[in-house]
Amino acid sequence: MRIILCSSSQRRKELVKKFRLPYIVYQPDVDENIKINDPIKLVKKLALLKALDGTKCFSKGLALGVDTIVVLNREIIGKPKNSSDAIRILNKLNGSTHSVYSGFALIDCATGKAVIDYDVTKVKMHRLSRERIKSLSSKHQDKAGAYAVQEKDDCFVEKIYGDYDNVVGLPVKKIKRAIYLKFSV
Repeated sequence: MRIILCSSSQRRKELVKKFRLPYIVYQPDVDENIKINDPIKLVKKLALLKALDGTKCFSKGLALGVDTIVVLNREIIGKPKNSSDAIRILNKLNGSTHSVYSGFALIDCATGKAVIDYDVTKVKMHRLSRERIKSLSSKHQDKAGAYAVQEKDDCFVEKIYGDYDNVVGLPVKKIKRAIYLKFSV
């Protein structure tokens, strides 16, 4: 069965290869400005909307929608709006331990059968100087939390408690399990 990755994320395009299944990439047209205060409900809802958008265009395959956010002290932190917002976010996360939530929705385009779930990973950040934060702030404006754990020159992350791939933006192990158990692939 072919995966239809409903995402514009370069990181997810790389990670989806770990499923060892044929895949294509579809850019969903979804308004992500949804006001839901519960992080689990929010990421699952956005992931579902992205996957549903993918099912409109394909009659076969497994539509995969994913959404990732950062949560610190019950505050949901998404992607920065600009460089100064990235600096604000990074200063807030500086030296903290926060959670990364990724919701995912898998929908069989032919049958409508769906699995909607999420994963959460704790991340401990290093304490960085203001100058270092400023120098790195413009790099990750398309990433939740304004940082990219997979970038080798980023020095934000001290320790990850859980699934590394979830922090990158795709909870590979959990999705892989759902694909093979629920869809008999």
